[in-house]
Amino acid sequence: MILVKKEGVILRKTPLDFESQAVLNPAVIKQGNLVCMFYRAVSKKNYSTIGFCQLNGPLEITKRLNLPILTPMGDTESRGIEDPRIVKIDGCYYLTYTAFDGFNAMGSLATSLDLKTFKRHGIIVPVISFPEFKSLAQHKCKLNEKYSRFAHDKTIITMNTRLLVWDKDLVFFPRRINNQLYFLHRIKPDIQIASVNELSDLNKLFWTNYLLNFNHNILLTPKYDHEISYIGGGCPPIETTEGWLVIYHGVHDTTKGYVYSACAALLDLENPEKEIARLPYPLFKPETAWELSGEVDSVCFPSGTAIFGDTLYIYYGAADEQIACASVNLSALLAELSTFRITIL
Repeated sequence: MILVKKEGVILRKTPLDFESQAVLNPAVIKQGNLVCMFYRAVSKKNYSTIGFCQLNGPLEITKRLNLPILTPMGDTESRGIEDPRIVKIDGCYYLTYTAFDGFNAMGSLATSLDLKTFKRHGIIVPVISFPEFKSLAQHKCKLNEKYSRFAHDKTIITMNTRLLVWDKDLVFFPRRINNQLYFLHRIKPDIQIASVNELSDLNKLFWTNYLLNFNHNILLTPKYDHEISYIGGGCPPIETTEGWLVIYHGVHDTTKGYVYSACAALLDLENPEKEIARLPYPLFKPETAWELSGEVDSVCFPSGTAIFGDTLYIYYGAADEQIACASVNLSALLAELSTFRITIL
């Protein structure tokens, strides 16, 4: 098994109103020796905004804003913006997050050229009810019954709000691949993948055709015990000589509730729709006090990484209350993954 070092908690909640309940699930991007962190900040009424801090090196926080850098806008974000991820593509920063209106949780996008001002693009995942989704997705093959089980609602209209398929964990790849923008998203229980020439292609017709071929767009499905309930996107994919390294989360339902672990897989560099390796055990799981007890117990939720030398630092939400970091030797992790390469017969 690969050796992972738990570096400990690096960011905690404060008495400030916007982050007095929790800080968790950060987006991370490295600039030279600095690490910029955009994190989910939760107020006492479970209302989320995006906070910002800066690290010198992987672990030392040297700057932290006293106000959110991003706050909810419009009806689709009326109950908060959650769980950001960030990449830089062609000189532009893509910050993805979940927009929550109290009923629906949907993958959304904001872009920036300077990490200070952001342009909102709104929801970019399919806006569709579960019955509509199921009808399209089963057009060519039977849908895994777990999709129905995890649907938040299938038929009911509540308080004049249309209940939609929850589509979260929206994560872009950090460069174009074969001139395409690729991204991961998650409709439980699997991780799906999509690609477009431009963001403007993400319209109703695109998603209708995508869902009509839904089975071909499922990238990763739960496979091992630690992820058997469902999985979801985590950190932005990392380009390596061995393939795209994907650190994602896997969930196992136990008698004491769900356990969220950090997991690792490799995708083909030129064809990221192809899984080539996966660890058959968690990269790391809840073991310490700060991971086992919090707003939600037993959670390690990876969402951002930074590489210093040959060390990969993985930033994660710990028990949905604070932000912690774990580190692993990148070469050793890739070597370990190579021993579990998938053989295609």
